[in-house]
Amino acid sequence: MKNNIILIGMPGVGKSTIGVIAAKQLGFQFVDADLVIQQQENRLLSEIIAQDGIDGFLQIENQVNSSIHADRSIISTGGSVVYGVEAMEHLKSIGTVVYLKLSYDALKLRLHNLKDRGVVLREGQTLQDLYQERTPLYERYADIVVEEDGLDIEKTREELERRIKIFWRSMSPQ
Repeated sequence: MKNNIILIGMPGVGKSTIGVIAAKQLGFQFVDADLVIQQQENRLLSEIIAQDGIDGFLQIENQVNSSIHADRSIISTGGSVVYGVEAMEHLKSIGTVVYLKLSYDALKLRLHNLKDRGVVLREGQTLQDLYQERTPLYERYADIVVEEDGLDIEKTREELERRIKIFWRSMSPQ
């Protein structure tokens, strides 16, 4: 059943924060995929990246996200989930994928230390490089795009819920 909401987007756009609040409002469960990875690996994301390298981390992330089973849940994913084809196909098969989109300039103001957040940055790669690389992937997988620029957390949550309800109505048999 596709009754889950999957949040994708860059680090710092509020996937976890908005996901928790929306889950409470909708009576859904909340699943933070990054925490599931840490729990299954018994390591912090930053430790996994340091010990297994970026490619090793992406492999683990893809495998863990491919095996998430949920019902009436909001699933907040890590920003790099879109590199995992199997993970994204699985997530799309169990829910509606919502891209929380924030402009680069607004994102830059929110993010400080990327390494401490467990952000997957290759050697010499900047936040802008990452933004330009990931944006087309987020757009490819998204069923819904919520533009966050100019919206606070509450307004973003309201827009998310409004857009989900419209999308789900349009998908239900008439």
